[in-house]
Amino acid sequence: MTSPTLVWIRRDLRLSDHAALTAAVRRGGPVIPVFVCDDQVDALGAAPKWRLGLGLDCYAEALADKDSRLILRAGDAREVIPALVQETGAEAVYWQRAYDPGSVARDRDVKAGLKEAGIEAESFAGHVMFEPWTVETKQGDYYKVYTPFWKSVRDRSVAAPLAAPGALPAPDRWPQSEALEDWALGAAMDRGAEVVRPFVQLGEAAAQARLGAFMASKVAEYDHTRDIPGVDGTSNLSENLSLGEISPAQCWHAGRRAMEEGKAGAETFLKELVWREFAYHLMWHTPRILTDNWREDWSAFPWNRDERRAEVKAWKQGRTGIRFVDAAMREMYVTGRMHNRGRMIVASYLTKHLMCHWDIGLKWFDDCLIDWDPASNAMGWQWSAGSGPDATPYFRVFNPVTQLDRFDKDRAYVSRWIAEEYENPHEDALAYFDAIPRAWAMAPGDDYPDPIVAPDEGRKRALAAYQDRDF
Repeated sequence: MTSPTLVWIRRDLRLSDHAALTAAVRRGGPVIPVFVCDDQVDALGAAPKWRLGLGLDCYAEALADKDSRLILRAGDAREVIPALVQETGAEAVYWQRAYDPGSVARDRDVKAGLKEAGIEAESFAGHVMFEPWTVETKQGDYYKVYTPFWKSVRDRSVAAPLAAPGALPAPDRWPQSEALEDWALGAAMDRGAEVVRPFVQLGEAAAQARLGAFMASKVAEYDHTRDIPGVDGTSNLSENLSLGEISPAQCWHAGRRAMEEGKAGAETFLKELVWREFAYHLMWHTPRILTDNWREDWSAFPWNRDERRAEVKAWKQGRTGIRFVDAAMREMYVTGRMHNRGRMIVASYLTKHLMCHWDIGLKWFDDCLIDWDPASNAMGWQWSAGSGPDATPYFRVFNPVTQLDRFDKDRAYVSRWIAEEYENPHEDALAYFDAIPRAWAMAPGDDYPDPIVAPDEGRKRALAAYQDRDF
């Protein structure tokens, strides 16, 4: 009988379009899926770690439906994976590639150790559509601007998604597994977990349903509705893409079919998928984007780095007195996600009106988003701040008041998320006070604050600082 294959599960919590899982089944012999809780998992913020725990539990159930199991082990993958090889008699280990620098270094070490021991070790594509080393300019360099990147890949072939395996052969004896609840992945969420949970669409089946509903009823108007935060006009798939409960290739092919059917917003949806792709390619080629100014000439820019300042606390609490900013921040605490227009506004306000370093916002989102994604989060913040690739020009400072008038004319978004100014607040606005830390001591009956920095004042201050820099 063919020896077992370990399938090392990471941010790919699905059965369909899973190249490593498919290859393991084709190899023959038992298939043993395993997830390792290592230092990278330990380093996750409260919301993404909690959401990962939910995803793992759901994925374990999906495997159980195939008469399989998800083996859980905690520790350094460089030690855990070889130990499982010895324990199970596996002669092959398969996994799907990751592209952040920490994962790349870890995976290279694991692969080298396995091969040295005579074990087949193979990684597969799946978390992106185009491997970062396969997309180059005519000069053989990587793309630093989105539009040429889009033009270079829009007509490329994307492999058709793989079907889920019909069966997953089980070993005669399963290795021991740790208990997911013992990892306490949701501990840091505290009472916020109960508030956010109803907004979670968990697992592969939910992700596929989300994609289908979007293509059936929303994508045609996507060009317009994606910018209106008070309307449910986006796919909401970022949550599922972040943990691989659906693959970008599955989304791409659905979007291509919609475009061929003449649905007007489908190409814009494909462009958004490629924007995510662009972020991953940049992270691969220039990993400094996660921690440092991508544009190195911004290193001396006089951003504030003091997170203890009252303005930063007000921004985190959704108490800036700027309604668009506050509504977006409160949406994040209640749902674990934030509308993309809101992300641009809150990021611009923090980095430009408040002159705070983008890293403050990036780390806060790291802690609060259930759809956290290392590449997209880093590129989004640096794009807004002006220090990143293809960034918004330094002189473009979003006015959050005029933006609200343009994109939330009827105040549907603001009234859903801000309670203080309304006699009968929306239930979601009230839920915010149940989600936030008790130490903030906030209540719906509080007075809504005056702006901590008026839009015109903040813009003038930002432009003055920018004009003193030699860009």
